[in-house]
Amino acid sequence: MIGLWDTTGNEVVKALAAERRSAGGVASGMALTLIVVVDEKRVREAEAAATIASAAHPCRLLIVVRSDVDRDRNRLDAEIVVGGRLGPGEAVVARMYGRLALHAESVVMPLLVPDVPVVTWWHADPPAEIATDFLGVVADRRITDAAQADDPIEALRRRAHDYAPGDTDLAWTRITLWRTLVAGAFDTTEAQVTEATVVAPSTDPTAALMRGWLAARLGIDPQWRHADEYPRMHEVQLRCANGDELTLTRNDGMAVFRRSGQEDRLLPLVRRPLGDELAEELRRLDADQVYAEALGAAAGLTGLEHRPAQRVHVWKDPTEARRAEAGISTHPGVARA
Repeated sequence: MIGLWDTTGNEVVKALAAERRSAGGVASGMALTLIVVVDEKRVREAEAAATIASAAHPCRLLIVVRSDVDRDRNRLDAEIVVGGRLGPGEAVVARMYGRLALHAESVVMPLLVPDVPVVTWWHADPPAEIATDFLGVVADRRITDAAQADDPIEALRRRAHDYAPGDTDLAWTRITLWRTLVAGAFDTTEAQVTEATVVAPSTDPTAALMRGWLAARLGIDPQWRHADEYPRMHEVQLRCANGDELTLTRNDGMAVFRRSGQEDRLLPLVRRPLGDELAEELRRLDADQVYAEALGAAAGLTGLEHRPAQRVHVWKDPTEARRAEAGISTHPGVARA
């Protein structure tokens, strides 16, 4: 491990190259570059998750911590680890302070592995428009997490309005097992589903995406029964045209599957670690059309999957936005009446 304090991007590149030579050329087996954008308070969570994911998908891990963008002096501190505590590959933890934090690409771009896909994951509330963050624009695939937002349902709506092919959200990943079990229920029947109900807290983004998925797949309008006594989505109920009722209920890491005229069955429905969820999203680097359809249905939008995949960077200075909200002029010597 190499620690560089108050350094430059050029010094980080040179130190990583030196450490790689010492470790025997780890970069030759890299499948992708994973950029993690995270707040200081969640760095350890992000490191633990990314370490699990990188064990399954060899990558160069670049963790970007933006702090104190209003400070007068720019500063870059970096930690370089090759084949150590952050997985078998190469990792750089870059803490950026001052205006440098708003231009993280100046440090990150020279560190990308050549000729492999780039994935950016925000383990924080992402920008309302991904195009305003160059680390999202440069990525082939972009991973957000609506659960990190103060209002997860509104966060999903923002993701729908801002969607471009290649986007995904970990709220979608968290219902993979739910979707598998619901789809498996129809392996032995062709009965048409006419009604569906999702029982979940009113703020659960996984429930919103489950409703969207059912709507997009079945052409129905699923109901959402708010049940805030549960911490997350608790049950999915389906009613068929032939009178059958199917219910999938979460119960302590298992799912109880009930069907009219049949005995109850217990099926696995475990809550996976964050690193396993991230690793699942790294398995595919193409656009997820099913997610786009579910997200669009959840937000009342159509055609998300037909939008252009490429974004053009739009520069926005968050410090100027905050000053404008406070009624402070960004031009010296100009007072605001």
